[in-house]
Amino acid sequence: MSAAPLRLPTPGGGLSAFTPRPAPPPPAAPAAPPRSRVAYAAAHVAADPLAGNAIGAPARLDWDATLAFRHHLWDLGLGVADAMDTAQRGMGLDWPATAELIRRSGAEAAARGAALACGAGTDHLPTDAPATLESVITGYAEQLETVEAAGAVPVLMASRHLAAVARGPEDYAKVYGRLLEQVRGPVILHWLGTAFDPALAGYWGHADPADAVPAVAELIAAHADRVAGIKVSLLDADLEVRLRRRLPAGVRLFTGDDFNYPDLVLGDAEGHSDALLGIFAAIAPAAAAALRALDSGDTDRYRALMAPTVPLARHVFAAPTYHYKTGIAFLAWLNGHQPGFTMVGGLHSARDVVHLAETLRLADAAGVLTDPDTAVRRMRRLLEVAGVAP
Repeated sequence: MSAAPLRLPTPGGGLSAFTPRPAPPPPAAPAAPPRSRVAYAAAHVAADPLAGNAIGAPARLDWDATLAFRHHLWDLGLGVADAMDTAQRGMGLDWPATAELIRRSGAEAAARGAALACGAGTDHLPTDAPATLESVITGYAEQLETVEAAGAVPVLMASRHLAAVARGPEDYAKVYGRLLEQVRGPVILHWLGTAFDPALAGYWGHADPADAVPAVAELIAAHADRVAGIKVSLLDADLEVRLRRRLPAGVRLFTGDDFNYPDLVLGDAEGHSDALLGIFAAIAPAAAAALRALDSGDTDRYRALMAPTVPLARHVFAAPTYHYKTGIAFLAWLNGHQPGFTMVGGLHSARDVVHLAETLRLADAAGVLTDPDTAVRRMRRLLEVAGVAP
């Protein structure tokens, strides 16, 4: 039975009728990972609706919903990138909750032999005292130990502390060089742009990211046996391709470009990007099907599946981009992956109801509403609470 019609708010201050399309056929699960690309979906965390989770309060997670969502991604054949910015690192998810998330996700991944990468950073260091290069190295090492003990591939996340204390490219080379000498196995580096975190301006020692490309490529080349790849989240496709073409053989470029991912993953005659994307958590069924089409050489079907997801991604990641996490959690709620639309740190309030209404429209157009009746029923309740007569 199709979902009942709904009236959604519009940017102009009115209401427009919305009737979702029928649910797409459920994907076969569990599915094997794609063969032609390595693909991780960066997963969000579900807040415990019975805990505080107020702004500035310690994070309290709904562990059942949080871990079930990771199994949902693994069932589709995608790897999971956990404890990263999509999981609200630096925006509500404190280190004690992060460490527990890494341990629990690691145990779940090991039990089914699934792909898991987890972020290691310095966000547990104090903010009321200036950092030093040595304290940054020590901080990274502490979190690396937690990730490696969980059996996950470490992602060396960009560090606000390092951005604040580094005086030039040589300081970045020193910190990352020391860390790469002590890791147990290959890691993924992480280049996060200022659209995602303004505190990372000047990362790698250059104000213009384009000027940092040679230094990053040289760092990776010097430690190629310790670097599995680098995730690049700059929302600049040309810059990403420029770095990709300078990487040593065997080192992957994982796109984190949630605007231009279809073309970057498809690639060109000189290579392609693999995927480590927050938007893949929201469009997981479509992304997994598209990658299977790419495995079989059907680029037309790959494009047909990916193209409708781009307007949704550009909306979810619209400025201020760092609030994209609200859209990811909202879509998980609409699709029945968590009981409530609540987030740690109160971040569910970061997007207004008009933005969320457009998110629903675009998710429907992208074919990623897996249960339209549930989505409409939940959206109706949200609109009523917001004072909108749906």
